[in-house]
Amino acid sequence: MRTGEITRTTKETDINIRLDLDGSGKVNINTGIGFFDHMLTALGVHAGFDLDVTVKGDLEVDAHHSVEDTGIALGQAFAKAIGDKAGIARYGSFFIPMDEALCFCSLDISGRPFLVYNAQLTNEMVGEFDTCLAEEFFRAFAFNAGITLHIREEYGKNDHHIIEGMFKALAHALKAAVSQTGGGVLSTKGVL
Repeated sequence: MRTGEITRTTKETDINIRLDLDGSGKVNINTGIGFFDHMLTALGVHAGFDLDVTVKGDLEVDAHHSVEDTGIALGQAFAKAIGDKAGIARYGSFFIPMDEALCFCSLDISGRPFLVYNAQLTNEMVGEFDTCLAEEFFRAFAFNAGITLHIREEYGKNDHHIIEGMFKALAHALKAAVSQTGGGVLSTKGVL
């Protein structure tokens, strides 16, 4: 089974995550940040992953620690679930239209973490979610999962649609990249 469980406790957050890459999109998300719950739900459902996330964070400060630390823990759970990366497609790319917005994600489960993020968000907040935290989540996830991640807004006006489009594009790109192809590691080096 391709599953990963992580418990991460700091002075700022207490996080429990369970991820099953071969699930059916069953999610149970509770971060205390409504819009972020909505984004993680979209991620699990659209990737077809079973995802349980419980976060208790210092929301009296702001949402930064909760969002970033969730990205760290989810990345670690993903790395654990994917294992040695043998027998997977490795690469995934996807476009998502969300009304007036169009978003794109391309990724490589390479073990070489990197983030290229390009979005022109115009509002400080979507609900209780600081829009600058989208980039923080994607960076924390990519670096802890060992993924080269390129994610961008092609165009759009509504920040809710843009951020949701990026999360859904990530979900579908991950779904493609973790698909099982059989065989060994997809690399001329023989290892990732």
